[in-house]
Amino acid sequence: MPYKKVHISPVSPRQPRASVLVIYTGGTFGMVYDPKASGLIPFDFDRVLDRVPELNRLDFEITILTLHEVIDSSNMKPAIWVELAQIIQDSYDKYDSFVILHGTDTMSYTASALSFMLVGLSKPVILTGAQLPIGVARSDARENFITALEIAAAVDSAAVDAAAVDSAIVNKVGGSVPAKGVPTVPEVCVYFNSLLLRGNRSTKRESVQFNAFASENYPHLATAGVSIDYNRMFIRPYQSGQKLSLRTTLDPNITILKLFPGITQPVVESIVNIPNLRAVILETFGAGNAPTDGWFLDTIKRAIDRGVVFFNVSQCEGGRVTQGQYQTSKQLLQIGVVSGADITTEAAITKLMVLLGQEHDSDRLRLLLAQSISGEMSE
Repeated sequence: MPYKKVHISPVSPRQPRASVLVIYTGGTFGMVYDPKASGLIPFDFDRVLDRVPELNRLDFEITILTLHEVIDSSNMKPAIWVELAQIIQDSYDKYDSFVILHGTDTMSYTASALSFMLVGLSKPVILTGAQLPIGVARSDARENFITALEIAAAVDSAAVDAAAVDSAIVNKVGGSVPAKGVPTVPEVCVYFNSLLLRGNRSTKRESVQFNAFASENYPHLATAGVSIDYNRMFIRPYQSGQKLSLRTTLDPNITILKLFPGITQPVVESIVNIPNLRAVILETFGAGNAPTDGWFLDTIKRAIDRGVVFFNVSQCEGGRVTQGQYQTSKQLLQIGVVSGADITTEAAITKLMVLLGQEHDSDRLRLLLAQSISGEMSE
């Protein structure tokens, strides 16, 4: 069954400067109040201009594609990540960039997953949403949506006219320049409440304030005020000549073991002995520290010996895992636990799912986990 699409062309008679595909997945963003139902219901994106008339004033073409089944983001799952990646690949040559409207609860998971799944990406993929539905007067939906579109359509002004670009600029961006210019943000990002964040560095930290997302261990890629100020030093550089390919085999046989004072041996053993378990995210204290009780280390070591991979991720939002800095983490290093450095839990989960789908050798998997493959952790 074909996807339902809505096309919006700019009112200006000038040639549109870009084309953006918007993928609507559901979430708070698209809810309006229905008096008959006495509650919020999803609104029909055929009438999106009734809710966001400002779209007509943008100087680029917009196509809005709605998934066959819109969902609350709490129901997000790997199969939908695969669907989103496939839509982007199928539409890659038709559009200059992509915006995904998504519920906030799992937005960072989806952004992280897509950053690992979209191999060779050289176009913007911007995720955004809202804390208040678009049908509410004080909604943040319009600003988030319009600015995400502006960022998706942005190109470096020095490279808009490929014919005028000198060889130094061409060499800087790594080869030939697209006719419409080099995209300013050629990576997967989250835009929310004036901040543009690298997708696999973002995490949701607020459920009641508009500043819902943070990136504690990596600088903001842009700040939107009167103008949009890009932090270009920290944006992934454009790579010309890249062909997009997908990693679509994901293995969800992972779990999280969050440590806490007083955790018992039966609890740890029940988690690490789950049937078909392939990897565990070990959420540790501070800089990667864990109990040094013999039973705890022995339980982890036995699981590692049978091929289960352990990925050490700090419970702290800021800072990083430094295995061996303290005695309480040195023994984790010695038994083969992999340091997650400053990775977020969301990125750790999705990175493991993607790599487990590609790699079946535990030693090779540990090597890949310790490396940054999409800017998700500091070297």
